[in-house]
Amino acid sequence: MKQLTIRGFDEAVAREIERVARAQGISLNQAVQNILRKGAGLVLDREDAGIVGRSLDHLIGTWSHEEADHLERVVAELEVIDDSMWT
Repeated sequence: MKQLTIRGFDEAVAREIERVARAQGISLNQAVQNILRKGAGLVLDREDAGIVGRSLDHLIGTWSHEEADHLERVVAELEVIDDSMWT
């Protein structure tokens, strides 16, 4: 494995590295590696392994309550099981 020394982290970056390490229960070194890999677009986390892409992430939280309610109503129709198809 290669080693790299990076100097000059500002306080915001240092706090984020520490926050990631605490949240994931990992070392600061591993947190930095995870952050670098994600920034480089490399899949690392098990939770990310099944994700095809994140191109729609910018839309998260942008719908109104009315739009979300409409989607739930439309999707509810698709959740009905037609028993005749399974016999």
